[in-house]
Amino acid sequence: MRVGLAERLFNTYHATLVRYLTRRLGDRDWAEEVAQETFVRALRQETIVNERAWVFAVAHNLVRDGARKDARNRRHLELMAAEARDAEAEDPSVSSLDEQTPDRAREMSLARRALAELTQRDRQALLLKEEGLDYGEIAAVLEIEKNSVGTTLSRARRRLAESYEAFAAREKGGKNVAS
Repeated sequence: MRVGLAERLFNTYHATLVRYLTRRLGDRDWAEEVAQETFVRALRQETIVNERAWVFAVAHNLVRDGARKDARNRRHLELMAAEARDAEAEDPSVSSLDEQTPDRAREMSLARRALAELTQRDRQALLLKEEGLDYGEIAAVLEIEKNSVGTTLSRARRRLAESYEAFAAREKGGKNVAS
């Protein structure tokens, strides 16, 4: 597709598409990412017969495919968590670090809860980066553009910090009320 035509598509449908996706997904950042990927795919398309229908159909399919992938990833994470619990049950020394100090155990609990609050994509992006994957590898796993990885990681880190701080504040508030 010609760049000029892609620009016109973007200028014509971007705001409407993001508004629709935000309402559907409940997350403007995620909606922006899906819209961005939709217009990237428009660049690769030779011809588009009904532009408006094509744009919304591609965005719909991206959301649907993302939901399917999230469900698979959720099942995978549940399996990994079960394996970790089994390993801890077999070897109690695995959890001894968490038991050494109450503060460390509390921080680990808050971190796990904050991580669980993230969207599947944000959580997976952070975990992949923590495992040492580069932006190209993360993009391939998450099926996003490589130039979107930095933004995805930045948003994920911000959301993780906000969630952690909210859990910590609630916990601290609860202790002050009980005192």
